[in-house]
Amino acid sequence: MSDDTTRSETARIDGYAGAALAVATAEGERDRIVDELGRIAQAVASNESLRTTLADPAVPAERKQSVTADLLGKRAHLATLSLVNLVVTAGRVKDLGAIASRVADLAAATEDLIVAEVRSAVELDKATLDKLTARLESATGRRVKPRLIIDPTLIGGVVAQVGDTVFDGSVRSRLQDLREAWR
Repeated sequence: MSDDTTRSETARIDGYAGAALAVATAEGERDRIVDELGRIAQAVASNESLRTTLADPAVPAERKQSVTADLLGKRAHLATLSLVNLVVTAGRVKDLGAIASRVADLAAATEDLIVAEVRSAVELDKATLDKLTARLESATGRRVKPRLIIDPTLIGGVVAQVGDTVFDGSVRSRLQDLREAWR
């Protein structure tokens, strides 16, 4: 992939993310909409059938919008549904995860926070997430906003990524460390 293509894709993702954040802020529901976009992007990424349907250029835009409306129902903010439909009908489903991630980064930056992508096999309770956030803040020296991603491929434990730094506390990593120690 050329540098021009990469810059063009980054600019497109930044454009969508900036617009999404502006809408979320104008609606007065920034945290909710940012969270919903992340969860929807995760759902689309983990469901191949859904992703294929939403990305298929042969599927009419109205059908795609119907699918997203059925998926989100009344649970999501209307602005979230509109933003997802905008991305889907523009044929950018493959960028939805990057857009949601960039929106979260931009929102965190306005509060002088950095986003920590926290992957766990199961939903973490508030106390556990707060404890993990405190440890990440201590390790990075920055205020951290965690973005929890449920990752069923993890056996257990947590993997957190802050920028380019990965903190791997997964069971798989610990087992691998044990294997290395016994060699």
